[in-house]
Amino acid sequence: MSRSERLLDLIQILRRHRRPVSGHTLAGEMNVSIRTLYRDIATLQGKGAPIEGEAGLGYVLKPGFMLPPLMFTDEEIEAIVLGSRWVARQPDKRLSAAATDALAKIAAVLPDDLREDLDATTLLVGPRGDAVESIDLGVVRQAIRNERKLGFVYRDAGGAASERMVWPFAIGFFDKVRVMVAWCETRQDFRHFRADRMSDLKATDVRYPRRRQAMLKEWRVTLDAPKRQPDA
Repeated sequence: MSRSERLLDLIQILRRHRRPVSGHTLAGEMNVSIRTLYRDIATLQGKGAPIEGEAGLGYVLKPGFMLPPLMFTDEEIEAIVLGSRWVARQPDKRLSAAATDALAKIAAVLPDDLREDLDATTLLVGPRGDAVESIDLGVVRQAIRNERKLGFVYRDAGGAASERMVWPFAIGFFDKVRVMVAWCETRQDFRHFRADRMSDLKATDVRYPRRRQAMLKEWRVTLDAPKRQPDA
């Protein structure tokens, strides 16, 4: 059994005991030495686990503790690193910084052996496309989270501009372009808007009248219909 697995087992055993349980009892259930048990308790406490007690008196885990990601498979680590590196290369600066910070937080709670695997992964992300948005995608993401209307100027493939008011509910991240999915008040239909063709973005405090989850579900049904192009 790896050390990360042992720490997970210790958390689960403590969760089963509502009253303080002695170190010798815990060591017996885990089939480890009392010295190893004390070291594992100290490791979990150092990572923020609210384990109260001390040697000779017993230990108890306070309720409500959410276990940090102590254990990943090799492929899970590769997926985390690859996904984070890809997001970090995107032009959305706040999302890029968040991906880097999230990866650092995950690394901070991993055992040493898994942290080394995290640092040593050889899956690389290629350079991103040349498309550059003139809008802050963070504003779009905030509007989606808060279910607020967005206004902007949109230019179609021919360069014709039009003002739009939309109900945004999703963003598609592609290698060369980002696409906002929204209900367009002008077209009275779902539309796809390329971020590199949007300008003069204006956030509003107006909540749109539908839930984003419902619109997302309805929009997915339309994907089975004839292929929808970016809005023109």
